Amino acid sequence: MNFLRFLLFPAALLYGIGIFFRNLLYQIGILPAKGFDTGIIVIGNLSVGGTGKSPMTEYLIRLLKEKFPLATLSRGYKRHTTGFLLAEKDSTSFQIGDEPLQFKKKFPDIIVSVDENRKQGIKKLLLQFPQLKIILLDDAFQHRRVKPGLSILLTDYSKIFYDDFLLPVGSLREWSAGKGRADIIIVTKCPVNLSPVEKRIILKNISPEPHQHVFFSHIKYGEPITLFPSPSGEGLGMRSTVVLLTGISNPKPLEDYLKDKVSNIIPMHYPDHHEYTIVEANKAVETFNNIASSNKVIITTEKDAMRLDKPGLVEVLHTLPIYYIPIEVSFDEKEKTEFNQLITDYAFRTNQKHSGVH
Repeated sequence: MNFLRFLLFPAALLYGIGIFFRNLLYQIGILPAKGFDTGIIVIGNLSVGGTGKSPMTEYLIRLLKEKFPLATLSRGYKRHTTGFLLAEKDSTSFQIGDEPLQFKKKFPDIIVSVDENRKQGIKKLLLQFPQLKIILLDDAFQHRRVKPGLSILLTDYSKIFYDDFLLPVGSLREWSAGKGRADIIIVTKCPVNLSPVEKRIILKNISPEPHQHVFFSHIKYGEPITLFPSPSGEGLGMRSTVVLLTGISNPKPLEDYLKDKVSNIIPMHYPDHHEYTIVEANKAVETFNNIASSNKVIITTEKDAMRLDKPGLVEVLHTLPIYYIPIEVSFDEKEKTEFNQLITDYAFRTNQKHSGVH
């Protein structure tokens, strides 16, 4: 593996040089970044893979939706459409992507949109909804054509950006120095009992700028929710055998969570944002039916549930006890108060600035 990384190093270096000059051109203004009067909050990361952007976006929705008219704008990764689209109550992951669909199902009253061109998407949102005060840009830290009002950078506790390297050697999309563009840095998926000593070590290694705020968050798992109105089985229990069906970048945290709650886990892992086929649905059915125990269920993630609940797959899977486990971002109480205050202060400040009220 180390030898392979050595062979890939020149490619990573060339990629890094290209990224460096791209960012430099934006920094000195040769490539322009468009600013907007509306509050623009970017949620993103320096690496490929899951750092918890969707649950963080949902956290911000919950925090702000009662106070400000807001919308989310995503690129709609792996959707089979292009251009600007608004999520509707009957939209599918095929049309808008799994994460935007998840936002719309959870928060049907907010505006959820997709556009691979974020600048164009913001303009179209504001043209149709001029009352918007906040737009949340999901996974847009590298989308430099838009000048954000507030940037939130997420980094996974299991692989913090300072221990990573550029693609294809590592998983970084850009040099770790890119963290300097963030206003807030959040170390996500931390152990619940992360010690103050380890926090200080991480903080030292991150080496934040004076204006940057660093927080530590962890995952809060919800109660399993049945995907289809089917026989519910016995649910989760210490005697349960679980088929863990996932198409996410890192299923390990969920697997670790389940290990303390069930007797046996049969993993069926696919790549991130995987579009399930009928063949794979039938394989899940076969795997489930081959389990001798009567106390058995299929567990998946909320994001996967968006891609499983579609014509063709529903007909194959609807009689099985399939549950998804929702997740939320959680902070220690002190950090939660400080983080919430930073976000709401920014939102109120932007609102007052552009309403003429000071």
